Amino acid sequence: MANTYTQLYVQFVFSVRGRENVISEKFRDELEKIMCGIITNQGCKTYAIYCNPDHTHILVGMHPVMSPSKLMEHVKSGSSKWINEKNLYPGRFSWQDGFGAFTYGKSQINTVVKYILNQPEHYKKVAFKDEYTLFLKKFEIDFKEAYLFEWYELKS
Repeated sequence: MANTYTQLYVQFVFSVRGRENVISEKFRDELEKIMCGIITNQGCKTYAIYCNPDHTHILVGMHPVMSPSKLMEHVKSGSSKWINEKNLYPGRFSWQDGFGAFTYGKSQINTVVKYILNQPEHYKKVAFKDEYTLFLKKFEIDFKEAYLFEWYELKS
């Protein structure tokens, strides 16, 4: 076969180091555009993105030669560099190590896109920790609580 044909949809979830509420509405849109540009430059396609104050959800159509880990390395390092160069955070901004990656079929894409774009309303009802743990259980991913994101009580 001369070409490779794939249909790989992955929702990534990752958190700000310390789970601080530092992604401000003042620069959220621009940060999302930076991340989308990084994803595009890696040969992948962004279907939906939302940067919450303390964590981010992105639905990506993956290019078959790009691994999820390598894509997240590019997105997290590139966006951290941008935030730090723009001095949008007092001190040194960084994302926590690790991420969640959850796969979907084409028939689920619209539902996942709506879910991601509805983040502000969603988090009025469900805490991020509870939601993330539900994702892991729903996708039947074995996990140990000690190795999840660093959980902190958020200050309003």
